Amino acid sequence: MATWANLGLQDSASPLMEQLNFFHDHTLLILTMITILVSYLMVMLCFNRYTNRYLLSGQTIEIIWTVLPAIVLIFIAMPSLRLLYLLDEINNPAITLKTIGHQWYWSYEYSDFLNLEFDSYMIPTNELNLDGFRLLDVDNRIVLPMNTQIRILVTAADVLHSWTIPALGVKVDATPGRLNQTNFLMNRPGLFYGQCSEICGANHSFMPIVIESVPTNFFIKWIMTMNSA
Repeated sequence: MATWANLGLQDSASPLMEQLNFFHDHTLLILTMITILVSYLMVMLCFNRYTNRYLLSGQTIEIIWTVLPAIVLIFIAMPSLRLLYLLDEINNPAITLKTIGHQWYWSYEYSDFLNLEFDSYMIPTNELNLDGFRLLDVDNRIVLPMNTQIRILVTAADVLHSWTIPALGVKVDATPGRLNQTNFLMNRPGLFYGQCSEICGANHSFMPIVIESVPTNFFIKWIMTMNSA
């Protein structure tokens, strides 16, 4: 069961990722139905008696195999377009976080608070705690409040990077000289891991991302601690 579970998407931690999971299951069901139908037709071809081998045209079947795929595509395209719109929609954010990609680490700036910025490096394997995740844990985590609309501004200082958190359904390219943005809302506390998903050089896979989702009162205490430090 563990092997099959690893083939699916991560457990969602945001409403948008839940919708992406639903769309994945919806599309997979349609593909399964098509695969079963085509497999059935191919098997039956091997057992028929070729009674219509001289048939030159069939208007009815031609209409069916033209109209039916079009209807199936509509059932896939409509929820897909809805999701694309929702992923690009920017709601009124409560907090803005600026992310800057470097070779090979991330920098973060909390734009709503004065002088709150830090770099985030991967923790080397020989310095990891026993409960740490190899190649995924960082020295400075992003701390953000749950159930709060977050806006992420993403750019890069050198080459192309990509800021990606699969559990939140977030993937934004970090492009030098350009400021990209997206938003998300975390509906549960926890640690959410991601990595740079753009081939940005030799240490491309060694610049992980860790978001710590906490209740709002814990986030306020963390902000006060960081500002007083």
